[in-house]
Amino acid sequence: MTEKLSTEFDFSYLDRNYAEIKERIAAAAAASGRQPEEIKLMAVTKTVAPPPINHMISLGVDLIGENKVQELLSKTDFLNTDGLQMHIIGHLQSNKVRKIIGIVSMIESVDSVELAREISKRSILAGTTTDILLEVNIGREEAKTGFDYDEALERASEISELENVRIRGFMAVPPICEGDEVRKYFAKMNTLYMDSKSKLGNGSLIDTLSLGMSADFEDAIKEGSTLVRVGSALFGARCY
Repeated sequence: MTEKLSTEFDFSYLDRNYAEIKERIAAAAAASGRQPEEIKLMAVTKTVAPPPINHMISLGVDLIGENKVQELLSKTDFLNTDGLQMHIIGHLQSNKVRKIIGIVSMIESVDSVELAREISKRSILAGTTTDILLEVNIGREEAKTGFDYDEALERASEISELENVRIRGFMAVPPICEGDEVRKYFAKMNTLYMDSKSKLGNGSLIDTLSLGMSADFEDAIKEGSTLVRVGSALFGARCY
């Protein structure tokens, strides 16, 4: 006899996870001499259905991140979007840009000047300004996209000249490593972030350093991250 799988989601599990993550963010902030309010929590909703997302929103989550445009658009009609911000955090193809301009509040994964130009073009046509982060391939990994660290500031300066695009900062995913090693990558990104504050103008508003995920967000906070992207630690292991 085959056991029927339950379709009910354990919302009390979400309650516990959310409370724990908020406590850990507060502790990491305190350890680095910062206030918890300085760190934004993003709930990464890849593969997560609308009901648990809506429950997280009811608990206080007001920012979600999706990797894929199609998945984001398939969920928006079913989410409680009042006061909700949505970011694209995965690799974005230029031909998908037009679908999300005016829908997402930020594109975190701008990994080329060409993509930034397309965002500018589509934003002009839509009569809006799109906030972006530049993705940096901090570990110079062949399998990852993003600007090389050494060129990031120069490319940022170039992109800052584009119309209807506003650079808010940088995003990175370091190579898989732990402890002091991962903190070195985060610290290096913070150096770039702080340098950009004094060197970028032309409508840029540098206030966001998106670093840290479920396994390493505390280390990221201690090295200056202002936004942490947490998925599995909130919702549980992904179901593909």
